[in-house]
Amino acid sequence: MKILLISTYELGRQPFGLASPAAWLRKRGHAVTCLDLSRQALGEQAVREAGLIAFYVPMHTATRLTLELLEPIRRSNPGAHLCAYGLYAPLAAESLHAAGVESLFGGEFEQMLVDLAEHLSGLSPFPQIHPLDSNVSLARLRFITPDRSDLPALKNYAHLVMPEGEHRLVGYTEASRGCKHLCRHCPIVPVYDGVFRIVDREVVLSDIRQQVKAGAQHITFGDPDFFNGVGHAVPLVESLHREFPELTYDVTIKVEHLRENTELLKTLRNTGCLFIISAVESLDDRILEKLQKGHTRVDFFGVVEECRRAGIALQPTFVPFTPWTTFENYLDLLEQLRRLELIGAVAPIQLAIRLLVTAGSRLLEIEEIRDEVGPFDAKSLIYPWKHSVPGIDRLCEELQDTVSSAEKQKLSRAAIFEEIWRSANHAAHRRIEEKDLPIPDARPGVPYLNEPWYC
Repeated sequence: MKILLISTYELGRQPFGLASPAAWLRKRGHAVTCLDLSRQALGEQAVREAGLIAFYVPMHTATRLTLELLEPIRRSNPGAHLCAYGLYAPLAAESLHAAGVESLFGGEFEQMLVDLAEHLSGLSPFPQIHPLDSNVSLARLRFITPDRSDLPALKNYAHLVMPEGEHRLVGYTEASRGCKHLCRHCPIVPVYDGVFRIVDREVVLSDIRQQVKAGAQHITFGDPDFFNGVGHAVPLVESLHREFPELTYDVTIKVEHLRENTELLKTLRNTGCLFIISAVESLDDRILEKLQKGHTRVDFFGVVEECRRAGIALQPTFVPFTPWTTFENYLDLLEQLRRLELIGAVAPIQLAIRLLVTAGSRLLEIEEIRDEVGPFDAKSLIYPWKHSVPGIDRLCEELQDTVSSAEKQKLSRAAIFEEIWRSANHAAHRRIEEKDLPIPDARPGVPYLNEPWYC
């Protein structure tokens, strides 16, 4: 059977979500074409010839872009079976179904895609699926090495930028999926509900080997939390370092796990970890409690120091605009980043992100959220909300425009931070003295990926 797998957006990464199912489907003899529309044009011939067209929807932006594509693809090939798979397939089930998607797979999707392809090919029965069923599977799959053979070369994707200006090719893989934690705002929680699944160590290493062969000098581990399974993660990076001692990598780890495993930070550094991304979200303890993040403001301060002691750059991410944001706690966030000399470690867009209330979100457990959100917007895939202080929403919009414009001008993070600082103080009606202006961090620059969007 001819199958077309499509990714619309995956943060500048070569899509694991195409390479992994492609390997499974090709192993069963199916003719698979992969298209990454963030780097490639939509091939009309591939669309017209496919019997199954499956869209990978791992995040909010990717899903919205997919919804825009469905009508023209249906016109081009009205006979194809349309499928969506990935984290947002169950979260956007009604919108995707209304746009023509017939099958929706969340969680561990590879085997379900194979089963669907076998069924459509007449090779095996397949249970009748109600169109609105999300079909989430948390099965323990035996993964195989992803097939990246027809994806764009790594040079076309995000690069690692070193402090001295050197650019390095970046590969991407996943050593686990899901998450043990239940943070209220996280889209992983409605799908995995505290479950996480590991990818066999040899499969991960095999995937990295093929990317190193293709030129990768640095690997991003895309696990929601690399320390969900420390007993899996640490032996993996130790094996990786023995085989590729010059290879560097980055991981994502919760503040809570960093605090509990400070003794492992040197292990990460000694095996090539250049930086750790951590979803800090806020420095306001009240907001952290609302989000059930599992850490406090003081915990974050401690983790910053522990990472510096270990010689690893910490790159915190934030959701600074929430229904509980005030001018005071937003300005405090900026002040603490300045005090901690983290201006260069934070991608500017992280200072302008607005809380998304998605379908199935645990945020809806909070009475004040239920009372404040509007009806679910099937186009934007969120429950819309407005801040009780209109000036907060205006500031958020202004900062998003500022960051977008500044990044197009290739301004430094320090320069963008100063613009954000000025705008926030102006919105709060605070007078700015020259002595109050933020200055660039005195610490050396930190490595970062040059495509920083994170939602």
